[in-house]
Amino acid sequence: MDDASMVGLMGRVTGTVGPGLVGEVIVRVRGGAEHFLAYPAASKERIERGTVVMVVEYLPPRTVYVSAAYDS
Repeated sequence: MDDASMVGLMGRVTGTVGPGLVGEVIVRVRGGAEHFLAYPAASKERIERGTVVMVVEYLPPRTVYVSAAYDS
């Protein structure tokens, strides 16, 4: 999986993402769903469990930077 194919994918937060936290998201990729370690794209943003997010950066093999996909 290359950087370009991960960026823009949607996922859901399964472990809170925020400053000082290593969160977790599940993303549909390669015909299934996979878990990735996640950090907020905006350094002070906190994204709660259950929030739909978009991958804005991918660091192989299992780390993504995400932002909330929809305004709350």
